[in-house]
Amino acid sequence: MKIVLVVVALLVAIAIVIYIIGSRLPVHHVVTRSVELNAPPQQVNTLIRDVAAAPAWRSDVKRVEIVSPAQFREHGEHGAVTYDIVEDVPPRTFVTRIADRNLGYGGSWTWEVAPSGAGTRLTITENGEVTNIFFRFMSRFVFGHAATIDKVLTFAEKRFP
Repeated sequence: MKIVLVVVALLVAIAIVIYIIGSRLPVHHVVTRSVELNAPPQQVNTLIRDVAAAPAWRSDVKRVEIVSPAQFREHGEHGAVTYDIVEDVPPRTFVTRIADRNLGYGGSWTWEVAPSGAGTRLTITENGEVTNIFFRFMSRFVFGHAATIDKVLTFAEKRFP
């Protein structure tokens, strides 16, 4: 019985520490990552703008619903997330913003496509916010704010080897 109480006390102490640290972290963050792709800018723009085709090149997206011309919903391993398309300037800029307000996180991604040598430089900037204190702690110290961007850029590199 004593061991159970020690384990419970330890878990409660860890939860309190996570809460205190997470509550002191900033809600907002900005992260930018880039990759050089072996494809012309128009081809890269077509890839990122065709949101319905995301499951063909991103294994983290299982399916996409087109809600309207300016909104889509991605279904992935962690559920569904709805996005608004807030800016589309082909072939240079594509901006999406999370429309859902109850996820514990939100923000926007700005995809920038620019010629670079014989190929294209794809840059993704996340202007994010993590309102859930536990998610904020995990995002900062466990998986990092740039984890999803890094994963998507790796998928793009595989698409254009």
